[in-house]
Amino acid sequence: MGYREFAPPTALRDLVECTWVLDGPPEAVRVLPDGCMDLMRMDGRVMVAGPDTTASVSFRAGEPFVGLRFHPGVLPRLLGVPASELTNERVRLSEFRGGLPQRGTLTELAALLACEEPRTETAPWPLALLRHVTGRLAAGSTVADVAGEIGWSNRTMLRRILRFRRAARLLDDGLSFGEVAAGAGYADQPHLHREARQLAGVPLASLRQDSSGANKSTQLPSGSATVA
Repeated sequence: MGYREFAPPTALRDLVECTWVLDGPPEAVRVLPDGCMDLMRMDGRVMVAGPDTTASVSFRAGEPFVGLRFHPGVLPRLLGVPASELTNERVRLSEFRGGLPQRGTLTELAALLACEEPRTETAPWPLALLRHVTGRLAAGSTVADVAGEIGWSNRTMLRRILRFRRAARLLDDGLSFGEVAAGAGYADQPHLHREARQLAGVPLASLRQDSSGANKSTQLPSGSATVA
């Protein structure tokens, strides 16, 4: 019961980071930004969760939610819609692909999207290079270094979110705040505390508390989630 992640479908592992399910009793959930986008089924609808730039709190009723979390930058390419147009939004898949069978499994829907040519180019890189960029940033490389490798200018927001996502995972591993700050690439511990307030909307200590026991901080639609 609760939130659980699973390995992505083998045929979609280059596109999908993981599958997830959320069930159990009703509760308020805080969703933290992580730079990813999700395809999810909730309340009988297939929804696209855009990238979040700050935390949000929503109430989940008793019905289970299921989803696919795509690697950063992938789902906008499949939908043919720039991620900037979906920032902090939850939109029905039918708004983009009304002809898709909405009752199919999420894996089937994702496979159909992957087979179609996007109507609009949403990124200057092919998927292989996009995976390289997001992987290097998530591992702690500087934006300047990655930009230099591919000949593009700095883009800072994605790095902030990916760095904070790594910090949330290190918190789950039980590291001290100082160790988390160093491991995630922050200048110092106060820098980490400021980012927690700006991106999660709560003090860092609250995330530590939320990530313990049954309410361990985990990844949810378009971000990490904790019980609010």
